Amino acid sequence: MKILQLCHKFPWPLKDGAAIASTYMAKAFAELGNEVTLLSMNTSKHWFDTGDLPHDFDHYAAIQTVYVDNHIRPLPALLNLFSKKSYHVERFENADFARALEAMLQSHRFDVVQLESLYLTPYIPVIRKHSGVQVVLRAHNVEHEIWERVAENSNPLKKWYLQEITPRLRQYEVEHLNEYDLVAGISARDVEQFRALGLRKPAVVAPIGLDCRDYTADYSSYSRPLSLSFIGSLDWMPNQEGLKWFLDEVWTPALAPAFPELTFHIAGRTAPRWLRQLDLERVHFHGEVASSPDFLNQHSVMVVPLRSGGGMRAKILEGMAVGKVVLSTTVGMEGINARHGKECLLADTPEEFLTAIRWCYSQKARLEDLGRKAQAFCHDHYDNLAVGKRLLAVYGNLIHKRPVLAEGC
Repeated sequence: MKILQLCHKFPWPLKDGAAIASTYMAKAFAELGNEVTLLSMNTSKHWFDTGDLPHDFDHYAAIQTVYVDNHIRPLPALLNLFSKKSYHVERFENADFARALEAMLQSHRFDVVQLESLYLTPYIPVIRKHSGVQVVLRAHNVEHEIWERVAENSNPLKKWYLQEITPRLRQYEVEHLNEYDLVAGISARDVEQFRALGLRKPAVVAPIGLDCRDYTADYSSYSRPLSLSFIGSLDWMPNQEGLKWFLDEVWTPALAPAFPELTFHIAGRTAPRWLRQLDLERVHFHGEVASSPDFLNQHSVMVVPLRSGGGMRAKILEGMAVGKVVLSTTVGMEGINARHGKECLLADTPEEFLTAIRWCYSQKARLEDLGRKAQAFCHDHYDNLAVGKRLLAVYGNLIHKRPVLAEGC
């Protein structure tokens, strides 16, 4: 099978969920004997020098990138208030990318074009005009839902602005739901949401998968004093507001006084100024780290304090893959069917976080058992080859006009 993967940002390095989801799915397709071509935007916000790709980034038959300036600028953002277009989507509409896509479709034959997110939807007319290929949306989340949740937890000015523009994103997402031949949702919950919004086309669940061979668990962290970690893209608003809430409402008034030996370590790229200048006792900001697994392996408990967002958290899977205890809000754990006290810990209030950390201290050497169960859970349920194989079977049915019966993939 020949698959063209379209990305709205280059899927390397593996610093965020979108890159992890896109890369490991493409790797699985290639390892299972398929030809995968990448056409990706290389944006001003997340620009990457493809000359720095590692030698083993070899799962694509061909790679082409197009530079796209997607910086958020005050004047266009303000003027968009007087437009009917979605500003979220508008930032990824680019004539050069459309021309590159057209040229690729005219010079190659593909069986499937896989759109990695809603933001590639504006290019469906180009695909339909120049190819009879099957168009699949791999929805990493329900986009408008993320921004509705972000608005709820924002300061008054940001809340007002997001409440003005997010309805247009919702309208765009709903209006285009049935333009795809298949929707591959990242979680069962997301597929249910799309159905409720009016999706009539075939849909399956295709979760994030990891190549667990890339992750080595270091259980020595459990023999050291308990420490907490957080890692994520710090230019993503749900990460920012979740982390700020955790520091203001959980760490400072509850955890820090109750556990005087406990330390909290934060890592991530493109951090806002307030975080780079953070001055809290026993809170350490590491900035962008070379290796997410190496950073996570230094600490026994991984904290995921998300209060908004959607889809599923790839970083949680990475934490589980290296055998860490994941302490998350229920929002953070959405899309991952781990159970509280069995493969993870869940907490939504400062009191619940306090109880969870107190439990971690009480476990001592037994805390490692929960980390090992998390690793086994990740391997059993989120292996990229297993996920890729099931999705390819669905693609085969789609191409040969056979019914796509299962919601699960």
